[in-house]
Amino acid sequence: MRLNKYTVNDYTPGAPYWKQLLWYFIGSPLVESYWLPFSVFKIWVLRSFGAKVGQGVRIKPGVRVKFPWRLDIGDFVWIGENVWIDNLACVTIESHVCLSQMVYLCTGNHDWNHPDFKLIVAPINIQESSWIAAKSVIGPGVTVGRGAVLTLGGVAGKSLQSMTIYAGNPAQPIKQRKL
Repeated sequence: MRLNKYTVNDYTPGAPYWKQLLWYFIGSPLVESYWLPFSVFKIWVLRSFGAKVGQGVRIKPGVRVKFPWRLDIGDFVWIGENVWIDNLACVTIESHVCLSQMVYLCTGNHDWNHPDFKLIVAPINIQESSWIAAKSVIGPGVTVGRGAVLTLGGVAGKSLQSMTIYAGNPAQPIKQRKL
């Protein structure tokens, strides 16, 4: 691979440069702040930069969001400490989802077979009533089915079926979830 030949091709961050700068220097530090532990203020900041955020959402300190204008959060979602939403593409988190501490949602990757290390982006969709446990990773293009669970430190590079509990790297189904 030739990193000096790397380009983003037709990729765009989806917002004008001035908005990106405001987000990086003002919005992002406020949302990530440990000094402002109040979800209401963080939600207001996210919405001010284009995120869609439902009611009853809880955002803990240390949460990082790459591009709020590519974020859609449903109602009564919990986002734990130090979650990183690295959303080069859209991330949809439906209602009643829990993202535990240090979860990483990654919508971008590179083509290791391409000589220019081509950027590849794909959305993530986490469906209603799912739980992504602490230190788990979800990769580009993954849909987490309704009510699915990814256990502690799990890595999902492929979509997870509804009402199924997954564990490991790569995530493997271990049993059905019962409610």
